[in-house]
Amino acid sequence: MNEAISDKEHPGGDLRPEERQVCEVWTRVMGYHRPVASFNEGKKGEHYERQFFVEDRRSA
Repeated sequence: MNEAISDKEHPGGDLRPEERQVCEVWTRVMGYHRPVASFNEGKKGEHYERQFFVEDRRSA
């Protein structure tokens, strides 16, 4: 999943740091959405420690 994108898939090649755009990450907290950047240090740590799962689709 973390494979590098080839030049055929992304003909522009790598971007220089000044060409990159910051990606703002939001998450749902207590029924509303907040940007992770506004979290305090402890809450940011909790957010980054979250484990994601994929639910199996099984027919009944």
